Amino acid sequence: MVRAECKAACAILGVDELIFRELPAACLDSLPAWKINSVIQEIVAQVRPSELYVPFGFDLHKDHGAISYAASVVARPYTVTGQSIARVLAYETLSETNLAPPYMAPAFQPNVFVNISETIDKKIEAMQAYQSQLQPENMPRSTAAIRSLAHLRGTHIGCMAAEGFVLLGEYVR
Repeated sequence: MVRAECKAACAILGVDELIFRELPAACLDSLPAWKINSVIQEIVAQVRPSELYVPFGFDLHKDHGAISYAASVVARPYTVTGQSIARVLAYETLSETNLAPPYMAPAFQPNVFVNISETIDKKIEAMQAYQSQLQPENMPRSTAAIRSLAHLRGTHIGCMAAEGFVLLGEYVR
């Protein structure tokens, strides 16, 4: 069901190609790191992105930490795979990033902001394709929360809506 929702959301966003791999959802902490690293290595080698967006590694969801760690291993700037990557950014996830226990891990403090004022409605429309993940308007995974966070991040740079990221690495070659 989630994969079908993902395909629908990507169609709304105009994404041409999706890549799925078989990793156990909500169970990555039971896999050896090298297996996760290998899967991320394959994807990055296939796509050869210039920018890499990863979940914030210190949010409440353990899978996000495992993926973030694997991406950091794969994106090392001196490796063959890492050579194509100019920038690595961590994003926040509503219902996860803000729930990490305070003082036990670094907080999400965005230092890169991207104006999405022109595309926030499309972002909301794409999220509505994830019916299994949407929550009522007073909950973190709601369209109201997405719009509110975008507005808050927009105030950081003087626009109506933005997304905030933590810069993990930038490599000018």
